[in-house]
Amino acid sequence: MQGGDGSLSLGRMEDVLALYEKPLSEEEPVVCIDEKPVVLHQDTRTPLPARQGTLARRDYEYKRCGTANVFCGVEPKAGRHFLKPASTRSAAEFADYLVGIVAAYPDAMTIHLVLDNLNTHGRKSLVARYGEKLGNLLWGRFTVHFTKRRIPDLATLRNEVRARSTRLNRNHTAIQWNFTRKQARRKLHYSFTKTW
Repeated sequence: MQGGDGSLSLGRMEDVLALYEKPLSEEEPVVCIDEKPVVLHQDTRTPLPARQGTLARRDYEYKRCGTANVFCGVEPKAGRHFLKPASTRSAAEFADYLVGIVAAYPDAMTIHLVLDNLNTHGRKSLVARYGEKLGNLLWGRFTVHFTKRRIPDLATLRNEVRARSTRLNRNHTAIQWNFTRKQARRKLHYSFTKTW
């Protein structure tokens, strides 16, 4: 349970930061995982391509075609990315995604996973998909580092938000924004001229 001082959150943050400080290692790769829901849309009218003096045009109307999920993983220090579109973010889809990560590191002693505490993010998903023996064997390839704790209900969430909001406002916590337009242009390799 987290104390009012946020000690559990700080402990998890310290664990993840210590992991990020380790040097690149083929024996113990660090893979960060998250999921991205995607809303699927289809044009109802054919877009008009750009022509000389005219920008491309797309109608504001569209047809909704459901949703999908993209499992996103990265080994930050190696620059390896693991992206897998899926129809859902179900336990079975997550288990299949983890099998792909295991296959990418056949010689690793352990694969450090950094991920949130979603209910599908655990051994149970692999066991349900691949059976007790193989599921446990696959899960045993990982050392898991959770980034968040679970909040079980709306009442707990309200209490957490109220406490945090009170603390932030009492301390007049400001956002220290250091990323400038000049840095963005240099980092993202673009130039911009205001035309109005």
